[in-house]
Amino acid sequence: METNAEGIANYFDQSIIDYKEGTNYLQKALPEVGEHYLSFTDACFKAGTIGEKEKQLMALGISVYAQDEYCIIYHIKGAVDNGATEEEIAETIGVSAALGGGAAFAQGVTLAMDTFHYYNSQTH
Repeated sequence: METNAEGIANYFDQSIIDYKEGTNYLQKALPEVGEHYLSFTDACFKAGTIGEKEKQLMALGISVYAQDEYCIIYHIKGAVDNGATEEEIAETIGVSAALGGGAAFAQGVTLAMDTFHYYNSQTH
């Protein structure tokens, strides 16, 4: 992505903020639904036999396959926060593209990798 660094940062961070604001709105509008959904997803992403990083990578692969931009950004951040490397992100994109074809590949090599580079640079 060839844009200015501040514009990229604003896009990725604003996407996370938009998601969180939308989640807060749903919790107010439908408190029981919001509470149960968040409890369910929190339980799904806790480390168990499979670690948190691996769960974030699985979610990333599904997000790339589904071409869900908010989830791509959210799960890249989650993967980076849990120590994922560029190679792990790239392999996840490769597997997703093997199943999802060109559309998944395009999301992976653009939005997913750009998001990784942004959040990885924030932690190093």
